[in-house]
Amino acid sequence: MELLENLEPLLRTFWYIALPTSVIFIVQVIMTFLGADGADGIHPDFDSNLDGADAPFQLFSLRNLINFLLGFSWTGISFYNIIPNGPLLIFVSLVVGAFFVYMFFLIIRQIQKLAEDNSFKVANTLNKTAEVYLAIPGNKNGKGKIMISVKGSYHELDAMTEQDKIASGAVVKVVRIESDNILIVEKI
Repeated sequence: MELLENLEPLLRTFWYIALPTSVIFIVQVIMTFLGADGADGIHPDFDSNLDGADAPFQLFSLRNLINFLLGFSWTGISFYNIIPNGPLLIFVSLVVGAFFVYMFFLIIRQIQKLAEDNSFKVANTLNKTAEVYLAIPGNKNGKGKIMISVKGSYHELDAMTEQDKIASGAVVKVVRIESDNILIVEKI
């Protein structure tokens, strides 16, 4: 610590912020990879969701504070000899700290997209086009099969029509769903 005592006050302040913040950040990263990172345990008494939408993360949390302080302190240390103007250096450090928090939000948003529910639901086939795989007898006299793409994956489903027979290879549109998940289709 004697090394830090000989530094100029602003640089010493940046170091005093950077060292404990970096240690806490490393502990958080280790806990995250070990799966012990359920929450940071701090819950504010107010709704910090400033954009009006439901956000799964709090703006004011220990993790965001650590992210901000990492960007702030290490920017101050890194640019101390490059930016001689103290207030300008503090401003640049504040901007980079805020950028760190913003980047954390972007990363979390991208990770949450991975949790999207892509399970197949027959209701998602309504008004979609499909290709007849196995000919469909006319006037609901029997079932045929169609190949339909829902959320990027193909499904082979039972289908009937109230019109005339529809041959294999024809393009149809799903107009409604009957009981037992049978699709009613029309030729396009």
